[in-house]
Amino acid sequence: MVRVGYRTRGPFYLGGAYEFSRQESSNLLRLAILQQLRGEARYYLREDTRLTPYLAAAAGGALYGNEWGFDTGGIVAFLGGGFEFQVSGGTVVGASLGYRPVVFRRWTDSAGQVRADALFGFGVAHLIAAELTFEVRNPLSRW
Repeated sequence: MVRVGYRTRGPFYLGGAYEFSRQESSNLLRLAILQQLRGEARYYLREDTRLTPYLAAAAGGALYGNEWGFDTGGIVAFLGGGFEFQVSGGTVVGASLGYRPVVFRRWTDSAGQVRADALFGFGVAHLIAAELTFEVRNPLSRW
């Protein structure tokens, strides 16, 4: 995962993330890869301690297919929470847990089966995301 963002002086973080993951496709695809590109926001509950809990939300797009190609696409959302621990001035470690529904458009797999055809041509995949993070932060220079 690659994440880039901006933390305001207040309790907010706004950013974007690109993530890819290998999925188990029960041998329907040789190398099933789920790619996600999403905008993210966090609300930090406390700002006065080195251990900071936060709530997070995100929305974006997803592509799913074989070997970096895509057979279908859709939208992804994310709701969750976590915490960060500031080790030094620019180093942060953390963990988060969240729920990610992914809505895919109908597609035909390599066995000829139509997938995601129930809800008006859409299907929903449910993901539970657990993340461990190590971030290096640099303040923006003043002009």
